[in-house]
Parts: sequence; C-alpha cells; structure tokens
Amino acid sequence: MSLKKRDQAHLWHPLTQHKTHPNHLPIIKAKGSLLYDAHGKSYIDGIASWYTCMYGHCNDYIISKVKEQLEVLDQVVFSGFTHKPAIELSEKLIAILPENQKKIFFSDNGSTAVDVAIKMALQYFYNKGENRTRIIALEDAFHGDTFGAMAVSGLSVYNGPFEDFLLTVDRIEVPDVHNFEAVKLKFETIAATGELAAFIYEPLVQGAAGMKIYPAALLDQLLEIAKKFGVLAIADEVMTGFGKTGKNFASEYLINQPAIICMSKSLTAGVAPMAITSCSLPVYEAFYDDELKKGLFHGHTYSANPLACTAAIAGIDLLLSKQIQQQITHISEKHKAFETRIKNHPKVKTTRSLGVIFALDLDLTINRYGKFRDKLFQFFMDKGVFLRPLGNTIYILAPFIITDEELDKIYEVIEKSLEII
Repeated sequence: MSLKKRDQAHLWHPLTQHKTHPNHLPIIKAKGSLLYDAHGKSYIDGIASWYTCMYGHCNDYIISKVKEQLEVLDQVVFSGFTHKPAIELSEKLIAILPENQKKIFFSDNGSTAVDVAIKMALQYFYNKGENRTRIIALEDAFHGDTFGAMAVSGLSVYNGPFEDFLLTVDRIEVPDVHNFEAVKLKFETIAATGELAAFIYEPLVQGAAGMKIYPAALLDQLLEIAKKFGVLAIADEVMTGFGKTGKNFASEYLINQPAIICMSKSLTAGVAPMAITSCSLPVYEAFYDDELKKGLFHGHTYSANPLACTAAIAGIDLLLSKQIQQQITHISEKHKAFETRIKNHPKVKTTRSLGVIFALDLDLTINRYGKFRDKLFQFFMDKGVFLRPLGNTIYILAPFIITDEELDKIYEVIEKSLEII
C-alpha cells in the first residue's frame, strides 16, 4: 500500500477538511531549501515549513550538535533538575533578546508560549492584589490554537466554534495613518479603567492575517500608553523572531520593549518542538515569594528537552554568523527588487516586504481556503515551488540559505501564476 493510502487510513491533518481534501503528498526527505516526494520530484520550500527551518532542512551543523547531545542526555524532567543545554541556551538567548528580558520559561510550541504569557500577565496582577482581568489584542491577530491563544486571536475561521468558551478580550484595529487617532483613543480609554492586564500583539507583521505589515512608530505609541497605565505588553515573536524581519527580533525596531516575549518556530531550526516565554525581572519578581501558591504552576513534560535546547543553541550560533547575516540582507534586497518589478502589475493590489518576508495581495477577493486558493497552491506545486497562499495573499518566507537560483524561480513562478487569474 502506498504512503498516501496508509496516511488516509488513520491520520487527521491540521487545517484540513478531509472530505474535500483527502490527499496529502508524502515527503520522504529534505535538504537545504528543497523537499523531495516519493517520486523524486523536488520542491523549493518557499515558507521554510511554516517559518521553522530557516537555516535549511537537515542542516549539517545543527544535526552534528544534536547527535553529540543524543549520546549524552536525551530527556530529563525539568522540575527539580537542570542541565547544561538549557543553561547555555538561556545565556545565549538573553544575550540577543531586548535588554529588559531576564528570565525564560520553557514550553512546547507557539500556542503554549502565548498561553504561558497570558497566565504570567493575569497572575502577575493577581499576586499583586490587583483586579486586572482584561486583555487587549489586535483585529485579525493570530496567536495560536490552544484556548488562551485562541482567545486573543481574531480570525474566526480558526476560533468560531469555541467563541463562547474563551476569555473576554477587547479588540482594536491594526493601527495605520488613517485610523490611528481613533485606535489610540480606544486603547487609552480601556487602559484608563485600571482593569487592563495585558496588550498582546504580533510586532510589525501579522503572519496568519496575510503578512500584514504595520508601522513601528504607531505601535510604539500604543506601548507608551500601556506603560503609562502599568499594562504588561506581550510581544508574540513566534513568527517574527530570529532574524526574519532583518533584526534578531521585530521588537528591536521599537523604542518601548515588551514585558513578555513569546518564541517558538525557528527557535529550534525546525529540528524539535519547543517554545520559550521570556519576561522582565519585575514580572518574575511578582511570582518570587515564600507562598507556594504565588509560583507559576504551569509545566510541560518535555520542557527544556536537552535535544531541543541543543538545536536552539546551534541555531543561534548560525543566526549570529556573518554568512547568515549577509544572507538576510541579500534576500531583503532581492525582495525589494522583485517588489519594484511586480507592484504595478494590473493583477497585483498591494505589495510589502520586511527582512526576508515578502507578500503581495492579488486584486481579487477569494476565500482563505477556497477553490481558487487551492488552484494557486497546486499551480505552485506543479512548478516545483511550495507556497501556501492565504486567501488573496501570496507570500515568501524562505530559508536564509536559499540560493539566488531558487529564489529567482520562486519569483518567476509567482509572476507566471498571475497569468491564470
């Protein structure tokens, strides 16, 4: 029986209606920027497998480090024990995070990183004896699929059946030059109630909303209001973190830094599931007490898995290397050149780029997971390029190590796709 048939027997895939999409392509190996199917056909991974494998698939340096660690320590409970990979990762990570970040807490994935952040913020005020239970978030935000993360997300296609069971969240429009005064007024009005615990946001780029980019200066003004009223700012850097925006973290474009940062995806370079929620010292100190109940009682079995920590350490080594930094700059420049070339195409509505992120919106309205979107996806795959359009948005977020030839092919295939519209 083929892998495809065996898959259909038992597997339930994410973000899939299996009645209308029963077939899933078996990928048998990957290297660099390429994925290979069972027939030997290769596909350029234009989204780094959901922004994880930024240093390329099966990176030799990362694999060698994980292999070494596998022979020493595979897994140990992180409650009551510690180990060198976790300690070393904390040191390397704190060194590149915004300077107010002082403590890190491990979990399993981007959604749980956000859940931990929400619990940190709510319990922070609980421990201090302040009744702050409101959270403010942006419209069209996506922060994950677990219940806390869903509550602060704004895409009903993911959350619709569960809306009656979620935290109550105040929502504001994504700030732009046209709406900012109204957005700022609403934000300040809510903050002034003294009931607001946290403001959560994807800094500069809303990923699942279609790689929407918004101005750092406007976000900074909202963060200034949050600081004025003692509201904890939570930066969801799960997608934007680790070099994708041209800086190690998108928060580096801002003057006002968050109290809490969520990380996952390319944290471990696609090698193993792991997430981190970092925080400032004042947040941590609200939990540091003789009373047991004031501790953060949240834990995951695989917290700080030594293999995942080792992969993350190796990933940071590569991120800070001259070669990767040069590649980030080079890809950014190529994106800008492509943007200049394509932005006036009659079938392109808007374009945008930041760091290694590029996106364009087609000048038509299509469903996020509709038939035309599926047609576009299949067109790309037939041409040997793996891209996942988000409604009318086509975006690129390829590995840092992608070659010029591979990136040029992605551009070429996107241009050709406009002919089928």
